[in-house]
Amino acid sequence: MKTALTIAGSDPTGGAGLQADLKVFRSFGVHGISVVATITAQNTQGVDAIFSVEKIAIKNQCETLLSDIKPDAVKIGMLYSIDTAETVSDMIKTYSLQNIVIDPVTVSSSGTSLVDEGTLDVIKERLFPFARIITPNIYEATVLTGVAIENREGMEEAAVILKQTGTDVVLITGGHLEGIALDLYYDGAFHRIESEKLPGEFHGTGCIFSSAIAALLALDHTPLEAAKKAKEFVKSAIKKAYHPGKGMGILGI
Repeated sequence: MKTALTIAGSDPTGGAGLQADLKVFRSFGVHGISVVATITAQNTQGVDAIFSVEKIAIKNQCETLLSDIKPDAVKIGMLYSIDTAETVSDMIKTYSLQNIVIDPVTVSSSGTSLVDEGTLDVIKERLFPFARIITPNIYEATVLTGVAIENREGMEEAAVILKQTGTDVVLITGGHLEGIALDLYYDGAFHRIESEKLPGEFHGTGCIFSSAIAALLALDHTPLEAAKKAKEFVKSAIKKAYHPGKGMGILGI
């Protein structure tokens, strides 16, 4: 059985973060392993508090786990602090991890900032060069590049800039553009990945999309195949969404 590792934040609702990643891996028949990089206090209505995991704790988790199990793919999600991002970068290099998918989380679905000051710069400079695919949404791509993305041309401009960070593929998700769910895939050539835009507000779509890509890369799909199949997976999960709480829907994985 193939194995995928998630290094991400803990979401007690189970709708996002490493809890959702592990459910996604299992859905694809991939064994999931995890390292807790951040702890959150949140529910379906929003994030109440964020607690950064100490550098030594992240390093110890990685060293103990990776000395025993070599993952076929890695999904990297919420990394709150500079220390966390630097530690994860060191672990990727030390253990020669491959098929790395980075979801550069900056803000929650409810609008709460999920990175400390300066962390995103470290992620861009020290983690993106290791990535097979990065999956920023339009807001994240804007923050990372300074390009105000208002249309497809803006997405293309930002993608070209992000490709220069060293990642193999840039995949900008932009569900609200042009009235469709449009993702722009760029590996030196542009590919538009489209589907119908489904109504409603849902928790964890970005987490689930990136972890689905990681699972598919672990199963030896090409990055473009993985991106297309992951989009269909998310679309199906949205259609099966449910509401265990008072806020956003949880995707049906």
